[in-house]
Amino acid sequence: MRVLGIDPGLRALGWGVIDAEGSRLRHVANGICTSVGDVLSERLLSLHEQLTDVLRRYAPQMAAVEQTFVNKDGAGTLKLGQARGIAMLVPAQFGLAVGEYAPNSIKKTVVGVGHADKRQVMHMVKMQLPGAEIAGPDAADALAIAICHARHLGTAALKVRA
Repeated sequence: MRVLGIDPGLRALGWGVIDAEGSRLRHVANGICTSVGDVLSERLLSLHEQLTDVLRRYAPQMAAVEQTFVNKDGAGTLKLGQARGIAMLVPAQFGLAVGEYAPNSIKKTVVGVGHADKRQVMHMVKMQLPGAEIAGPDAADALAIAICHARHLGTAALKVRA
């Protein structure tokens, strides 16, 4: 099963693709879509086009996105929500269901602790995907989201069989 993880961001949208076969995970690719343009609509279109290219190139069978947390800056939260909309829209355009996970759930699944920092997440992603060259913290977060989705799907499959 090929899984796409997306870490939504307006300036930098991280993405990571893994193959999951049972409990085995294999790194396929990762990167960062960097928005281009001076106005919000141009930046969102840029993210849409880049993420569409990722889906065309790697043909994932499922996708997952990090849920947005609300912070003190309402305008910033709203802009992040719009980037998250792109992160959910593009996989949906390819007919994929999109899983959503809270940041603490992702960290707990990948690191074992719900309040891990970015450095710990990147370390554990590298441990679980040996040999992966990671494009940066946003791409590491996206790979962590993909790992979380694969692990949760594996657990659900075990529950169905029991």
